[in-house]
Amino acid sequence: MKEFSKEVYLKWYEEMTMWRRFEDKCRSLYLKQKIRGFLHLYNGQEAIPAGFAHAMDLSKDSMITAYRCHVHAMAMGVDPKRIMAELCGKATGTSGGMGGSMHIFSKEKRFYGGHGIVGGQIPLGAGIAFADKYFETGGVNICFFGDGAARQGSLHETFNMAMNWKLPVVFVVENNGYAMGTSVGRTANHEDIYKLGLGYEMPCLPVDAMDPVKVAEAAYEAIERARRGDGPTFIEARTYRYRGHSMSDAEAYRTKDEVAERKKDDPIEIVKHRILDNKWATEEELAATDEKSREFVDECVEFMEQSPYPTQDKLYEYVYAQEDYPFLNKLENN
Repeated sequence: MKEFSKEVYLKWYEEMTMWRRFEDKCRSLYLKQKIRGFLHLYNGQEAIPAGFAHAMDLSKDSMITAYRCHVHAMAMGVDPKRIMAELCGKATGTSGGMGGSMHIFSKEKRFYGGHGIVGGQIPLGAGIAFADKYFETGGVNICFFGDGAARQGSLHETFNMAMNWKLPVVFVVENNGYAMGTSVGRTANHEDIYKLGLGYEMPCLPVDAMDPVKVAEAAYEAIERARRGDGPTFIEARTYRYRGHSMSDAEAYRTKDEVAERKKDDPIEIVKHRILDNKWATEEELAATDEKSREFVDECVEFMEQSPYPTQDKLYEYVYAQEDYPFLNKLENN
């Protein structure tokens, strides 16, 4: 695996601060009703995509996740400006403004969503891995899902098939302690979610997911195992999210003191302190990076504001592959 050099840490700091500011700006735009529908923010979990992106081969590996997907897409190299446009339903968005917050997608960057159905991406991730194995691409799929989705029956069916066929996939549950407003301890008889892999003799482990180094180390081992043809790994990324489940979440299930205590392990601060301790940058230089992140996010908003909404004729363009589908003709006749 690539070493954790000065350049890596500075890259992490720049990306993670930008991701955090991007999500904060999304919150502001939602309150202004420029982002409609649902909005699920990622604040506090940035070490996970940072660590995985470091361990992956982005030229052939792929990623799929749930509806909290903005940051994962950026980690895979999807243009943040196009993501912002998609969030606001603009034609320049990643899905032409048709997907919105929960359905970011980029075939070019091998980022396959953004899925609104809880756990729906788990069998799809295994399917992508099956294609990688069948066509011998050498790629590995990283399949993310939340702790709530770990209770879906499709997980067990997928785990069984993935192990039986030794698919090149890494399953990652982002365990932030709460499935919507319900704590992990209330949803099952055990809280060590990674142990679900034991029933399928799947290598499984927990990792401190507030530290990108620990995430990268676990990710690299799992990815290389999959790439060798030895099958999947199940990683429980133990993290904490500072925002609620969605913008409509009043967070009555946890206290402000709990959130403040967990912010002491902020992944951005962990990266920042290591940079300062190693004298890889000064406080002033990191402040300049913060300002750069702020300016770039403002550029994303400006790009979105200047972009048009999709026209009505696009409404059915991505629904029917058959151009002369009879139903469309009936619509035109009416």
